[in-house]
Amino acid sequence: MSDEQETNIPLDELEAPQRSLEDEDVPSPESAADLEAVFDVPVRISAVLGHSRMHVSELLKLASGTVLELDRKVGEAIDIYVNDRLVARGEVVLVEDKLGVTMTEIIKTDR
Repeated sequence: MSDEQETNIPLDELEAPQRSLEDEDVPSPESAADLEAVFDVPVRISAVLGHSRMHVSELLKLASGTVLELDRKVGEAIDIYVNDRLVARGEVVLVEDKLGVTMTEIIKTDR
């Protein structure tokens, strides 16, 4: 666990951060064009369905068709990570013949 505090914010309640007087010294991007330099930086996105713990002896007994029980219930939100940082939670959806994720809430972390 990290020392960062998480706050769950539903997407429909998400607002732009308010700037304070202390922020005046730090320029912030005013438009997408201001962020153009980072548009081509690759990031890794992971959608985590759940976790499981087991001993190595149990791991070695796994075979094709074995069901691996996770710590989440059906219909429970999954975690969405960008470069190993939790950024959102969402629901698994089917898009044609592929799986996708609909983000249902953004996770704001205090730095």
